[in-house]
Amino acid sequence: MLYYTLIHQDKTSRARLGKLVTAHGEIDTPIFMPVGTQGTVKTLSPLDLEQSGAQIMLSNAYHLFLRPGMEVISKAGGLHDFIGWHKPILTDSGGYQVFSLALLRKVTDEGVEFQSHIDGTRHFLTPESVFEVQREFGSDIIMPLDECVHYPCSKDQAKVALDRTIKWAKRSKAASIEQVAGNAGSRQLLFGIIQGATYEDLRKESVEHMVRIDFDGYAVGGLSVGEPSNLLYNIAGFTADLLPQDKPRYLMGVGLPEDLIEAVDVGIDMFDCVVPTRYGRNGTAFTSEGKLVIRNSPYKMQFSPLDPECGCYTCKNFSRAYLRHLFNAEEILGLRLISLHNTHFFINLMKNIREAISRDSFKEFKKEFLNKYNQVSDSM
Repeated sequence: MLYYTLIHQDKTSRARLGKLVTAHGEIDTPIFMPVGTQGTVKTLSPLDLEQSGAQIMLSNAYHLFLRPGMEVISKAGGLHDFIGWHKPILTDSGGYQVFSLALLRKVTDEGVEFQSHIDGTRHFLTPESVFEVQREFGSDIIMPLDECVHYPCSKDQAKVALDRTIKWAKRSKAASIEQVAGNAGSRQLLFGIIQGATYEDLRKESVEHMVRIDFDGYAVGGLSVGEPSNLLYNIAGFTADLLPQDKPRYLMGVGLPEDLIEAVDVGIDMFDCVVPTRYGRNGTAFTSEGKLVIRNSPYKMQFSPLDPECGCYTCKNFSRAYLRHLFNAEEILGLRLISLHNTHFFINLMKNIREAISRDSFKEFKKEFLNKYNQVSDSM
């Protein structure tokens, strides 16, 4: 069974139109995945996501493994039933969280021993156990355990992390082969993660190893960790050009609207980021004319919607003045309404990108969008 089909390549760029088939539904790419780290996209319900047009959400295996734990999710019938979201779910392995959140950690080729940032309990994760956790969750797309490095890092550091990630990838793939055979349409997909920091030769080496292992898709990891935007785009494009045409390409942890458009331009298919809801909780709205910090005084007497071009619930029913009032009055509804708008904006942006690719006019769309988007942008 084909799990990914490349439908069309834009004639003006490397942008791609595709379809990814999972056990819980089909996904049109390029796609943005709202992030529900702990089984919820902050302030939003599954119904909100569905009405916003979300086709897939992302959750984090590290956080859910620690709380509420495997027993609770398993007895609930899996992650989809537990959180009430019955469309596709991609779960991140939590490797980044282990390295960034754990109180203490010890990394060996065997796995990672760490102390929980929640209660201090000690755990030991291996590539096999991380795969098993996500298999038990019922994740549609599973991400293997990998070792990521921060920016900047030395080439030697990046090489050590790369070699370990390759070893762990082989063990993750072996674990996936052993999963119970059944209906091909219900098989959980496993993506490989490309590491190598900002070193092109290491990225090339990583791709060569991962492609030989043969995954259902490939993620570009180790970016959006502090490097300049131009370097991010260059490394993402360099890596994407090396990956198979017939597999989806996922750029992890990116980004802002301009990041999404630039990465689509170089051939990336899938994205996730906490930006829509994190900015929303801080009172910043993304619009077709740039970012608006709705707490600011200019919006006190503006009774127009956040974005006249947006059809979300927030923009159909509430004014900038009212939203500013909610934030200044510290009402929770303000956080929810801006987060809802931002999520809708990101998902609709990807829909418009897909339509532009289908018409071979992505470059024209990109130019028009960025010119308008960069006209006005409040500082946070």
